[in-house]
Amino acid sequence: MQTIASAQTDLISEFQFFDDWIDRYQYLIDIGRKLPEFKPEWRTEANRVQGCQSQVWLHTTGNAARLHFDAISDSAIVSGLIAILLRVYGDRPAREILDTPPSFITEIGLDSHLSPTRSNGLHAMLRTIKARAAAALEQADGQ
Repeated sequence: MQTIASAQTDLISEFQFFDDWIDRYQYLIDIGRKLPEFKPEWRTEANRVQGCQSQVWLHTTGNAARLHFDAISDSAIVSGLIAILLRVYGDRPAREILDTPPSFITEIGLDSHLSPTRSNGLHAMLRTIKARAAAALEQADGQ
């Protein structure tokens, strides 16, 4: 299985293919459209990501050995951001999620090209993913 670091490297390479940010935004929108179905029953307050201007829900399954995330947003660009976060951090061990910083954000240029509200949302989603990984590790340690 690919590591988070290698997933980030692949993602950075994909974004370097595009010369300008209009094309990168379109790519984000395109990959966001390919998110798997998000079940209506997962749209709960417990799954809602706080700190996002858009509506974002993140459903988590698995345990510390492997966490799986499903997510959805009402915004096309935010859906793309979700898709890349899930690609990097989804189906990974909780410890790896916590130990691997999101270097792709800077490398791709998201930190300097997203609006402040979208950037805040991206970081809120990332905090939620890491918090769920920490909770999975706590649960595993408590058993």
